[in-house]
Amino acid sequence: MTPPFDLILRGTLVLPDALLPGGYVAIRGQTIAAIGQGEPPPALKTVDHGTKLILPGLVDGHMHTGSALGWPGIEGATMTAAAGGVTTVCDMPYDVPRATTDASIFREKVEQVERLSHVDMALYATIKKTGGVGAIPELAAAGASSFKLSTYEYDAVRFPRIDHPTMVEAFREIAKTGLMVAVHNEDEELVVRLTAEARAAGRTDPIMHCRTRPPLAETMADLEIFEIGLEVGAHVHIAHSSVARGFDIAEMFRHQGGLASGEACIQYLCMTEEDMVRLEGFGKCNPPFRTAEEVERMWAALAAGKIAYVSTDHAPWPRQKKIYEGDIFAVGAGLTGMQSFAPLMFTLLADRGLPPSLMARLCSERPARFHGLFPKKGAIAIGSDADFCVLEEGQFVYDAANIRDREDARWSPWHGVPMRARVAATWLRGQQIWDGEQVLAKPGTGSFVPRQHRLSALDDAAPGGAAHS
Repeated sequence: MTPPFDLILRGTLVLPDALLPGGYVAIRGQTIAAIGQGEPPPALKTVDHGTKLILPGLVDGHMHTGSALGWPGIEGATMTAAAGGVTTVCDMPYDVPRATTDASIFREKVEQVERLSHVDMALYATIKKTGGVGAIPELAAAGASSFKLSTYEYDAVRFPRIDHPTMVEAFREIAKTGLMVAVHNEDEELVVRLTAEARAAGRTDPIMHCRTRPPLAETMADLEIFEIGLEVGAHVHIAHSSVARGFDIAEMFRHQGGLASGEACIQYLCMTEEDMVRLEGFGKCNPPFRTAEEVERMWAALAAGKIAYVSTDHAPWPRQKKIYEGDIFAVGAGLTGMQSFAPLMFTLLADRGLPPSLMARLCSERPARFHGLFPKKGAIAIGSDADFCVLEEGQFVYDAANIRDREDARWSPWHGVPMRARVAATWLRGQQIWDGEQVLAKPGTGSFVPRQHRLSALDDAAPGGAAHS
């Protein structure tokens, strides 16, 4: 008789609410067909991961492949995702030389994903600075997982600030699609003035990156975007809150009937202003690192269920763009983070005595929910894609030289940091794409994953709701 399953993986299964030692997942084709403990059923192939942890493949809800190189950056960024146990990435739309602002560009990007990616990819969409609102329905129909807008302007064409009247109009149209709109939340007027004053005073040292983008710049932006969302009925999401008050504000708007949420990038759970001084340009990201006291408040927000999910905001700038030469404002903003994501998150949780099931929830299930990819992605469940991140516990030191990307992207703010786990294997739709040493996937192994449904994640997985209890 033909064995009923193609593949069995054995190990300690990590679910969002439990650990199953001696567990197994049975795979037929590209999807999970059975889950259990003890003696597994027969299969054509069995891979025994022993006591290693088998988590659902991580879903990075916020990363950039194209900010430095444009679409060719997909290849290297998704290779490092595979090595980091990240099986699905949600890619930002601000690519060089043009952002994903209409359905035609979106379809062109999908073609590049199918040709270059090592892991599966969902795609954000955005709008032009002016005259772009009409493209929203077609972008949603093309399969965008979410939209992204900004209250701060990095580039008038590629990464513009959207003014308030246009944002109201855009949020209203996005609300009709049922998709989430994430917003880069920094008040431009405040940041521009503080930066100009710092330059005039000759203060361009690393700590001034933090001082010129204070928490107030975030919370001012949070209030305006949530007010607009409440007015028009849009699900508005803080793309990255470095301060716990951002999650308090989102909660306040939810209590008033709004669809409001926010994510924490992993750096805001561990990095401080002291790290900014130490790392110089290699620690620069927007928003910046905060105080050690703020990091503790972030963990309190996480424990209270206020954080929607945890992401990386991976942005692999060439090393030369990150070197500080006396002017911190001239350095590119963004960190590498996908290959360190799983071991770092496991380490941060373990250091606080928290279970890895929180990682399955915050780094897999919930980003998949918020981007309309669940339960296809982000779950160890029958019918879900057979995507897994296998972690080996132990004492390891993170080495940026092992980053699986182009040579000038092999840098990390976590270089030399002790980690309590490493990614021993990654599986994508039943195929092993990382063996702990080498990326086994080829460009084109990954596929574009359109949004699967338009149900709001806040309907059944609200922070503090049943799915988080």
